[in-house]
Amino acid sequence: MKNLKKKRRIQIVALTAVALMASTALIGYAMRDGINFFRSPSQVAEAPPAPNEVFRIGGLVEEGSLKRGQGETVSFSVTDGGASVPVTYRGVLPDLFEENQGMVGTGRLVDGTFEASEILAKHDETYMPKEVVDALKAQGVYQEPES
Repeated sequence: MKNLKKKRRIQIVALTAVALMASTALIGYAMRDGINFFRSPSQVAEAPPAPNEVFRIGGLVEEGSLKRGQGETVSFSVTDGGASVPVTYRGVLPDLFEENQGMVGTGRLVDGTFEASEILAKHDETYMPKEVVDALKAQGVYQEPES
């Protein structure tokens, strides 16, 4: 009788361990496409990601690079002071999007051009995403906003 209880307890522990491993694997599988790594233009220039990898890029919109094409297509360059990456975007830009302002884009690097699927711009006069501030500080071009 005692041996049967011990065997049942081992089965329950083993089943629980298998269920825990399976749920961890399923969560990891579900999240693999939902994680987008942030890269600065300098990091993209040094080590370009694979064409099928979705990532976020951030920096300042380079002055004089904003060009609006036919229809909804917009092209510009994003820089962190050390490197510049050309960007194309098809869609409507945020209202606060302009040259010399911070932006973060999500998309893919195709033939040296970042093809953005989403563009985010600062939401007020002083805000800039932490990743963009860190990248600009690393290049020595960050300027504190005027109060």
